[in-house]
Amino acid sequence: MESGTRPAASERINDRIGVRGDHHCFGCGRLNSCGLQLDFYDDPETGGVWAPWTPDRRHEGYDGIAHGGVITTVLDEVMAWTAYRQKIWAVTGKISVTFRRPVEIGVPVRAAGRLVADRGRVLELEGKIYRESDGVLLAEATGTFIRVPESQARAWEERYIGGPGANDQG
Repeated sequence: MESGTRPAASERINDRIGVRGDHHCFGCGRLNSCGLQLDFYDDPETGGVWAPWTPDRRHEGYDGIAHGGVITTVLDEVMAWTAYRQKIWAVTGKISVTFRRPVEIGVPVRAAGRLVADRGRVLELEGKIYRESDGVLLAEATGTFIRVPESQARAWEERYIGGPGANDQG
């Protein structure tokens, strides 16, 4: 396989991460009609997560191309949920994005996150977006995330993963 390409989603079997849907998060909440409503899947190869996404006209910047801010949000989300996969709740401290090729409206992509380093309170993550049809790298990000206090982590665990409606994703 060429450098910078990934296998299509259909080539791998992954489990869906049980994120609740009963909230307004722009990235993954089902109650936000303007949001991305992303689903996340376990990636056993990298220890991270991945998310399928097909940008539509609501996500458009220049004609036919997804807006860079929306692409950045997808990358931020996949990195944040990668931290959660390691049972770490963290917030974005810094993100740097490189746009390699246009992310076209209506063309399915796959966003993938990976934990690069755990330095205690500070985490280094990376996120990438690949075109689903051929695995070409379209955008990539590095992010510095900061662990939240345990009390906040417990509250977010209950709000976004556990409790009533925990399996309500649709």
